[in-house]
Amino acid sequence: MDESHRRALEDVRAAVAGRDLDDALAEAARALQALPRYTGVYCYVLEGDTLVLRAHAGRDTEHVRIPIGQGICGLSARTKQAVVVDDVRSDPRYLACNLETQSEIVVPILRGEIYLAQIDVDSDHAAAFGPPDRAFLAEVAQLLEPLFPALPR
Repeated sequence: MDESHRRALEDVRAAVAGRDLDDALAEAARALQALPRYTGVYCYVLEGDTLVLRAHAGRDTEHVRIPIGQGICGLSARTKQAVVVDDVRSDPRYLACNLETQSEIVVPILRGEIYLAQIDVDSDHAAAFGPPDRAFLAEVAQLLEPLFPALPR
């Protein structure tokens, strides 16, 4: 992990301390968006069978509700896996938000096998996200997971 990722991880740790879920997601999105190549950061929470935008930093998006299975975000929710797209223009699943966006990474926030939410990052650079970004965002997801309410039994 490089120094900018380490600093951002510390910012996220500070952001989640003592905050409720929505405030923590907003602060985490701001901390992540400060990273190079992280043009837009979107935190979607799964509500029923729809991803609902709860916080973001960077460019606005019209996609505030995304059904499971639609777009790259919906694919992650359906498969419960991280998804990296190096060139969104060549991926027919991509839900276009901004003409400048060239690549995207979506990392789930899981509790065991339960999909709670996701961190969606867009970049104006092609192939902007590699294994270090995936590992870093997985750590961020682990920091955010405890903020979600307990699941009914």
